[in-house]
Amino acid sequence: MKIIKNLIDIFFPKLCIFCGAEGYLLCPDCRSTITLWGYHLESKGKYLDDLYFAADYNQFLVNFSIKKLKYNFLKDLAKDLAEIILDHFKILGKPPDFQDFLIIPIPLHEKRLRQRGFNQAEEIAKVLAEYFKIPLEKNVLFRKKDTLSQTELKREQRIQNVKDAFFVKNYQKIKNKNILLVDDVLTTGATMEEAAKTLKKAGAKKVVGVVLAKSFDF
Repeated sequence: MKIIKNLIDIFFPKLCIFCGAEGYLLCPDCRSTITLWGYHLESKGKYLDDLYFAADYNQFLVNFSIKKLKYNFLKDLAKDLAEIILDHFKILGKPPDFQDFLIIPIPLHEKRLRQRGFNQAEEIAKVLAEYFKIPLEKNVLFRKKDTLSQTELKREQRIQNVKDAFFVKNYQKIKNKNILLVDDVLTTGATMEEAAKTLKKAGAKKVVGVVLAKSFDF
């Protein structure tokens, strides 16, 4: 497998999606132009206990990168985007401590997962799980509704779109546990809040959201 990977790298080298620099999908120079949130803005919902976000989604490079990951199927780009979240954590005055947490990614519906081939939230969550040395649980939270894309929906439509969209299996894995709930983008927060509600009702003690970017259009 290593030989095959080396051959792929030779004949199909990685190029930065923005400037074309070889060896990266998002090169350090371009990544350094992204403005990160330098403090933690505590954000609670009815079920979500807190929320961390690294950057404003409306920054061109952030928006462009996320769309490339999701719609151009650049799976390896998830690692670069996860590292932006880690950069945000590192510049906080008091970095978060997630040592007693489990990581759960926001799931895709199985139909969309087949189309895309991967779950971008899960790929980001893998990097965070490795960094914090905490378990990643992929077989707990599932999406039972093939919901419409939230992108073009208004606030109330987004809430209705994801209502009762999730369910939990393997309840024992999250009973009285703290959960780090991971996604790529947050706009109204409807998806994250609905997932947190599902986890809390299944026995989770605390649910903290982590996203790469938050949109401030809503």
